[in-house]
Amino acid sequence: MSDMSSEEIVAGKDHTSAEMSFEQGVSLVNQLQQNINQTLVGQADIVEMALTCLIASGHLLVEGVPGLGKTLLVRSIAKSFDGEFSRIQFTPDLMPSDVTGHAMFDPKSEKFRLRKGPAFTNLLLADEINRAPAKTQSALLEVMQEKKITIEGKSHPVSSPFMVLATQNPLEQEGTYPLPEAELDRFLMNVHIDYPSKADEVKLVKMITVGEVDDSALMRGLDAITSPRSIIGLQNLAANITVDDALFEYAVNIVNASREWSGVQMGASPRASIALIRAARALALVRGSEFITPDEIKCVALPVLRHRVVLSAELEIEGIGVSQVINELLAQVPAPRE
Repeated sequence: MSDMSSEEIVAGKDHTSAEMSFEQGVSLVNQLQQNINQTLVGQADIVEMALTCLIASGHLLVEGVPGLGKTLLVRSIAKSFDGEFSRIQFTPDLMPSDVTGHAMFDPKSEKFRLRKGPAFTNLLLADEINRAPAKTQSALLEVMQEKKITIEGKSHPVSSPFMVLATQNPLEQEGTYPLPEAELDRFLMNVHIDYPSKADEVKLVKMITVGEVDDSALMRGLDAITSPRSIIGLQNLAANITVDDALFEYAVNIVNASREWSGVQMGASPRASIALIRAARALALVRGSEFITPDEIKCVALPVLRHRVVLSAELEIEGIGVSQVINELLAQVPAPRE
């Protein structure tokens, strides 16, 4: 184990090792949350889920109307651990090479050289991902799953840690393309950003308008408090959070129930069972626990399953949504007793 103190990790004094104690990890997560919540006013739950997804080494799909801080969320996380940040605005004419990069011929050296695309980063914001056609959407698949990019037959690893945070518009909007099931399944979690409370919105408006000419004040007060290597340390800690055998079975029971539930056209795959445990482990670390309980699994079940369950047309006609079905399912699947 590293001999770093929690103060050294949090203050960014020593980032040479990805190893840290559990106490150091919890202290660092708390500092990250406090740092990001300074800018993302009124979205503490979303910040918790985003950090959970990052620590679980997963990718996040975000839904919400424009102007709720999705870009700010990614920039704040990236700046907090001094990571690289890229943003792609997905449009109908976006090409796969605009995401991954391409090989270009250099007349001076008479050789091909790699022009890296925005996917070579730590945090990639894929804005309005379902505005691009399937061919371009699929360009993210290899990056998200394999964490490498193949250009001209040669594989290039992306930075570590690496997370894609994608936003999508409601499918009923004009000019949108549904994400392929294979790509949806690559996202560990799907969260909805809602409007802040009135009090939080008043606080936000005062923060960025009093004495300020633009929105840059939000990012100016944000410090880099750790390094990418320490995020890897948090990921390693989360991977070793204790899970009782009964909780493995509980996670699988929830996923199995999604396949048998009345009105569900397509239930979740085994990848969802894996995602439930990975996300629950990360959430336990975020909340300062050395083991997971049924509560952690229940808390992550909705964001983990929301995009993996497809309802029948009959339920949709009745106005029953995926979230309602998952909540009913969680109420029916018995949790193990502690």
